[in-house]
Amino acid sequence: MSGLILPYNGVFPRLEPRVFVAGNASVVGDVEIGEGSSVWYAVTVRGDVNVIRVGRRTNLQDGTTVHCNHDGQGTHIGDDVTVGHMALLHDCTLEDRAFVGMRAVVMDGAIVESDAMVAAGALVTPGKRVRSGELWSGAPAKKMRDLTREEIDRFLWSSRHYAELARQHLESYG
Repeated sequence: MSGLILPYNGVFPRLEPRVFVAGNASVVGDVEIGEGSSVWYAVTVRGDVNVIRVGRRTNLQDGTTVHCNHDGQGTHIGDDVTVGHMALLHDCTLEDRAFVGMRAVVMDGAIVESDAMVAAGALVTPGKRVRSGELWSGAPAKKMRDLTREEIDRFLWSSRHYAELARQHLESYG
């Protein structure tokens, strides 16, 4: 069983093998998703007005919305990224191993660098850059502190854990 995967203006989403798309998730338009990634329950990935690119082993958790802006850069999400439940990503860039907490918002032109974290509930306003090794929190979000090596290492653990969980869900669908 997979979610709603639809073309927009004749452009179909392109999903690599072993991408898990939950039964009530939607992936529409100019979207590419890399191998081992997961689009969990009630997620919307809508590439209708620009491109959305998602790397390998990245997880978009339940209730998340990914969209873009018609005159922006598109939304680009790297490899081994974890996006917590009900996050909103709009025309932004999340580099490899970025971590976005539950109910966080990352807006147009913002960049979350590799090994950086946006805390749950944070609002990263347009054009901001969350640098590698930093934790940003608040609304509007700002740097709170540097991350520990243990916290950064957990990002990769999280992406691998979700890739395995996605594999198990795929197998359970038969």
